[in-house]
Amino acid sequence: MGRLENKVAVVTGGASGIGAATVRLFVAEGARVVIADFQDEPGHALAAELGASTVFAHTDVTREEDVAGAVDTAVSSFGRLDVMFNNAGIVGAVGGIADTALDAWERTVAVLLRGVFLGMKHAARVMVPQSSGAIISTSSTAGILGGLGPHCYTACKHAVIGLTKSVASELAASGIRVNAISPGSTVTAMTSAVITGDHTATEAAAKQIAAGSLLGIPGIPDDIALAAVYLASDEARNVTAHTLVVDAGQTTVGGLGRFHRQPAGLMAEAGRRE
Repeated sequence: MGRLENKVAVVTGGASGIGAATVRLFVAEGARVVIADFQDEPGHALAAELGASTVFAHTDVTREEDVAGAVDTAVSSFGRLDVMFNNAGIVGAVGGIADTALDAWERTVAVLLRGVFLGMKHAARVMVPQSSGAIISTSSTAGILGGLGPHCYTACKHAVIGLTKSVASELAASGIRVNAISPGSTVTAMTSAVITGDHTATEAAAKQIAAGSLLGIPGIPDDIALAAVYLASDEARNVTAHTLVVDAGQTTVGGLGRFHRQPAGLMAEAGRRE
């Protein structure tokens, strides 16, 4: 038996990156999955690759009718909804605060926050009557610390964590767990574009990410997919309102331990060694 045997999931942004890795792993663990994405070609290709355990639903997460439709597709195709993974995202508005255009800001909020709200809303519509379910949303290390992402991205990812806690407090009484995942730097086309300027330069991005990692390895989409499997599974039955950080210690350690590599001794006044 897989860890997600007989569960039905919707994964937004499921056609590429972290979403596609999660869809593959969910299916490998026994789930049936709606791949919800507005990238039609890769979405259909992934569904064809994985077969009868998946179906593709064209979904723009900024449109309520699309998100509602993805949830309804899960019910009509597979009979229920057990897991909603609100994962779709963009980098969004970049640049200084004084130069940020309102339309770019609002488009970013629509994808990164409205999309999560709509996913939670329509998942709850189905999960509350069945008195069970798991809702997971992708935040970021930028949702924990400032300076790790653009202004609007950072604001939205903080908001995802706050919304996760708030909705968890409501839905717990209905047997529904609500959690978030905060990935650190993870090798995807989106992060490759940010790091190297080329969305196809994943190997170069991986080297740069590994060089700055406390563990000396790059984060990969499967790292986040494994976290999502745990939160979606019955293994996490006592976990809700939690943000699972997968970042090689970036947001808690804060450095690569320069003092640990010093010769043992004592540094006294004015840097004098004893």
